[in-house]
Amino acid sequence: MQLIEVPAKTGYVWFRQGIWLFRRSPLAFLALFFTYVLAMTLISAVPVVGAVLPFVFVPGAAVGFMAACRDTIAGKPVFPTILIDGYRSYGTSVTKQLFVLGGLYVVAMLLVLAASALVDGGTLLQLMTVGGSMDTDAFITSNAPFAMLVSMVLYVPVSMLFWFAPVLSAWHGVPPAKAMFFSFVSCWRNKGAFIVYALLWMAVSVGVSMTLSLLVHALGADSYAGALLMPVLIVVLTVVYCSFYATYRGCYGVQEPTPPATPGTSSGR
Repeated sequence: MQLIEVPAKTGYVWFRQGIWLFRRSPLAFLALFFTYVLAMTLISAVPVVGAVLPFVFVPGAAVGFMAACRDTIAGKPVFPTILIDGYRSYGTSVTKQLFVLGGLYVVAMLLVLAASALVDGGTLLQLMTVGGSMDTDAFITSNAPFAMLVSMVLYVPVSMLFWFAPVLSAWHGVPPAKAMFFSFVSCWRNKGAFIVYALLWMAVSVGVSMTLSLLVHALGADSYAGALLMPVLIVVLTVVYCSFYATYRGCYGVQEPTPPATPGTSSGR
């Protein structure tokens, strides 16, 4: 494993590679994404801890999606069961490390939401953890929108810590704390490329949303806007997930990691 510093324009390369990867097996990736959403929805229905429990499985699911990208490039078939690849293919030590990362991710997310409570008195924190609903007018007139903005800003360093950490633990045997450190350093050293990469996906998301909204309004079908917009945004989000693998390959100078030959070991390239 070798950390590589790349120029800012590499963010555009990652963007294009994500699209290229999705086009190689769009149905498989969409099935994988829907399986992920369904699994998280079912997990969130668990009483008491359902609001935070899905976060525990985010690192493991991230490894599964990366494995799907790896196998697609290798020409192998991809099935939704690959989502649990991180828990079943690399031994019990990696499974434990992924759960440790999941626990740390829960703590990080709770800290972000707790910080937002200083802005809106805990409205956003309650909606995200306890549940409930708030009408649009009440939401807009409250400080919740500003709290969301604060949460988004605070989430940036969290995402940097966990961007590569799961795959570093699963594929390279790096302990959770070191994996988070290496992930943060990698994102920071390549911040120019990540900024370009993020801006491109934001532009795509906003552009698609605005274009479809204007089209629906022009056709007089405003009541169907959500039904038309949601499938398109799901496709965009799935392509974004595919592009995560491009950032990994670009920042660590690896091509296709070889899964361990026997349980309990991991690739150390």
